[in-house]
Amino acid sequence: MNAFLVSVGVVALGEIGDKTQLLAMVLAARYHRPGLICLGILLATLANHALAGAVGVLVAGFLDPVTLKWVLGVSFLLMAVWLLVPDKLDENPRPLRNMGVLTATIVMFFLAEIGDKTQVATVALAARFDDLLAVVAGSTIGMLLANVPAVYLGARAADRLPVKWVHAGAAALFALIGAGSLASALGWL
Repeated sequence: MNAFLVSVGVVALGEIGDKTQLLAMVLAARYHRPGLICLGILLATLANHALAGAVGVLVAGFLDPVTLKWVLGVSFLLMAVWLLVPDKLDENPRPLRNMGVLTATIVMFFLAEIGDKTQVATVALAARFDDLLAVVAGSTIGMLLANVPAVYLGARAADRLPVKWVHAGAAALFALIGAGSLASALGWL
């Protein structure tokens, strides 16, 4: 349960103001089909985060427990800093003009998540908790918690969220997880 809840929280907080949240708003404004966009986000996230989680489990299997704690501790601290860097939407939906809304959403979300903070977080969380299903389920729900409101409420809701404070909170959560992992590697926990 811990892996699931941490994954939900980390990804939901990390996704606020992220480029995929901006992408959700762009797709909603372009297509006006929120149900299909949300389904596309779900399918793309499940595929992307299942692959990311599998990588995390594989990495955890190759490293001894102490080395894994060091790698995860440093990774979470780096992600805490990365969360403080604002994202900008680089993707342009025009190349997908001939695709339907569901296909366009799946393709764009899957590609936008490659190398994104939440994908990297999913790798690290799966390695940390060694519970692929709980991490993928949690990270997917976290992604939906952040993006479904963006689809339905659009840019107006995002303008009202204190994105800097949400990112600071998420960064603090990553820093705490990283510090805990490093403290465990040092034998303090």
